[in-house]
Amino acid sequence: MTDTMADTAAGAIPVRPVDGDGAPAGVVVDEALAQSLVEKARVEGLSLTGPGGLLGTLTKMVLEKALAAELSSHLGYEAHDPAGRDGGNSRNGTRTKTVVTEIGPVEIDVPRDRDGTFTPTIVAKRQRRLGGVEDLVVSLVAKGLTTGEVQAHLAEIYGTTVSRQQVSDITDRVIEGMEAWRARPLDAVYAVVFIDAIMVKIRDGQVANRPIYAAIGVTADGERDILGLWAGTGGEGAKHWQLVLTDLKNRGVADVLILVCDGLTGLPDAVAQVWPDTIVQTCIVHLLRNSFRYASKRDWPALARDLKPVYTAPTEAAALDRFADFSAIWEKKYPAIIRLWENAWAEFVPFLRFDAEIRTVIATTNAIESLNSRFRRSVKARGHFPNEQAALKHLYLTVTSLDPTGRGRAKWMIRWKAPLNAFDLAFDGRLTAGRK
Repeated sequence: MTDTMADTAAGAIPVRPVDGDGAPAGVVVDEALAQSLVEKARVEGLSLTGPGGLLGTLTKMVLEKALAAELSSHLGYEAHDPAGRDGGNSRNGTRTKTVVTEIGPVEIDVPRDRDGTFTPTIVAKRQRRLGGVEDLVVSLVAKGLTTGEVQAHLAEIYGTTVSRQQVSDITDRVIEGMEAWRARPLDAVYAVVFIDAIMVKIRDGQVANRPIYAAIGVTADGERDILGLWAGTGGEGAKHWQLVLTDLKNRGVADVLILVCDGLTGLPDAVAQVWPDTIVQTCIVHLLRNSFRYASKRDWPALARDLKPVYTAPTEAAALDRFADFSAIWEKKYPAIIRLWENAWAEFVPFLRFDAEIRTVIATTNAIESLNSRFRRSVKARGHFPNEQAALKHLYLTVTSLDPTGRGRAKWMIRWKAPLNAFDLAFDGRLTAGRK
């Protein structure tokens, strides 16, 4: 009888050997064996999941066999082998412990050695949860569930008891990775950087709204890169943004062709101190939205019709002429709209220098607004965070859960192919210098 046949006869599930690179090539489960197990469970009235269920029983069996194999490797001989009769370290019974798994709690017998030197790997000492459970908890928190909701979900679906503090402790393990991500080196050149902030409630002495700044960069190859998250202390001012931009520069960003924002006062001066050649562009969609806030809804269609020739003008001179026409119609009724456009004109006109391919992608901050929308949905149920780090951790988990299939990234790169060619021409090779 071969080793594999012997293992199967003993009840183990045969494992396919590793491939040429040394990586496991997967687990092969005999369908007839699986069917017989399911049929046996049905006949004996066993459930597949839950306490005493088939999956729990199989998990117990696999874990205990793996632990026994680890102990044999540690001692240097198999159970009942005469080689173990030399008076050295030997087996010393088992101790029972319960581990939380993705299918519920499983009680296992962990083997011990007389010297107390055995340190198992598959279920480590003091480990009470298998890795899959921790991944599940992180995923649920990233989707916006509170610690209490995660606790209730695991209890209802998996029959697993995990305290709120344990949920918090599990997610705290991502903090080291978060800090490494926030400090990682960045590309030297970005075609466009979109910046924005959201307000979250943080309890630091007393609950207050605090800004969390975010930035998304478009690389020279057209990839989307969330550059980082930063916690602020007050408003969404240009002074705070300068600290963010300086951090990006210190992490390797030497040049940004266009920075798109939502019309922050004083931001062009802050950007000029960090990247002197960067063009600051106000989000056109935000400018339109802010215009409509001053007007009655019944006038919105007419306002939109009369503003379109302004932001679609081929040149700045043509835009000024169209804006004069717009002012003649609407200044008397809505002077605030005229003042809004006059104050934003310096950050609006760079948009008019570019052809349609570039205008299409810099007209709006939708890229980062989409990210902020996910952030808001995720934090909505939380009410407030105990401190700044907790808020950053939660938003970082949201970042890690974005686009799990990669389809969003692929669509993004397709959309940016034509604009990147236009950027190469418009910026005299500055983008090409940043290509990997």
